Amino acid sequence: MKFFRLIWSNLLRKKVRTTLTIGSFAVALFLFGLLATIQTAFNQGVEVAGVDRLVVRNKITLIMPLPYAYKERMLQVPGVKAVTYATWFGGYYQDPKNFFPQFAIDPKSWFAMYPEYKVPTDEFAAFLTDKEGCLVGLKTAQKYRFKIGDRVPIVASIFGGVWEFNVRGIFDATRKEDDTTPILFHASYLEERRNWGKGLVGWYIVKVDDPDHAAQVAAAIDGAFANSSWETKADTERAFAAGFVKQMGNIQFLILSIGSVVFFTLLLVTGNTLAMSVRERTGELAVLKTIGFTDAGVLWLILGESLLYAVQGGILGLVAVKLFTLSGDPTGGFLPLFYLSPSKMLLGLFVAVIVGAASGIIPAVLAMRLRIIDALRRV
Repeated sequence: MKFFRLIWSNLLRKKVRTTLTIGSFAVALFLFGLLATIQTAFNQGVEVAGVDRLVVRNKITLIMPLPYAYKERMLQVPGVKAVTYATWFGGYYQDPKNFFPQFAIDPKSWFAMYPEYKVPTDEFAAFLTDKEGCLVGLKTAQKYRFKIGDRVPIVASIFGGVWEFNVRGIFDATRKEDDTTPILFHASYLEERRNWGKGLVGWYIVKVDDPDHAAQVAAAIDGAFANSSWETKADTERAFAAGFVKQMGNIQFLILSIGSVVFFTLLLVTGNTLAMSVRERTGELAVLKTIGFTDAGVLWLILGESLLYAVQGGILGLVAVKLFTLSGDPTGGFLPLFYLSPSKMLLGLFVAVIVGAASGIIPAVLAMRLRIIDALRRV
């Protein structure tokens, strides 16, 4: 920028006000990044849901299970390519505050259903041969410093007792948005040891051969088990995940509403600060015009100052919130995916630039239209 040094000098004239103004932008963009992270966490299942997968649960509620025998019957439904299942274990590690998901799965079919999850071949082979073995998600392994060969005790709040698992592998995901907090273990181990619910699973995941026919396949599955003792409710994985988001909608709306009000309040305060700064320099602007600055030049000087406030504060706030999210979920498991994507950071910086321009446009236009004689009379 041709007059960058002049703009920078104007910012440094009143360091306290400049610091507070940049700080206001930083706080606003920190809040923006935090809200974007929370929104991503709430919608993680919707955003990463497979277009070719169905979730089949008990028609009454997800809490109620389904018979294991349904697996073979689902495979006979036209359009069904593969079927796997999982059961929620519901336990904690050492202390109730140390909560993370645990699922009993059929290993081979589960990982075939979810190719986005990766585990080294040798670790997966060791897991398959150990009935008490488990695979730990990377985030949980890092948080609790689990390593291969560890014996991990999990207190089962649903099935009772303390269950110990051998860590045979650590799995990761190919996408940042995927959840890598669960522990996965053999459904056969759960079936063998539990005292109740034998022959039942939590829910099924069905892969369809054509995503365009997902609705028809879902209807066919529900029809196959209609009027039985265990009726089903089949939904696309995206619809299933959206249902969870809807259940938490009030919490999400409350957080976003409060955050948005604070965000825009900070921006209004920032705009007012910029307007005051311009009014204080009315005489100086008149002098600039007297020595040859054009109206457009004065306009861009004020806008440049406003944009410099915004960019500095925006970068500072976004870097701060990124560092905050790197420490992981601060809610202890309620938001397992606590990740601020680069695209959201770029969006935040774009918002900062737009707000900076909006905050400075009125003072800049007034300065541009300022008549030299009128401005000097105010001195």
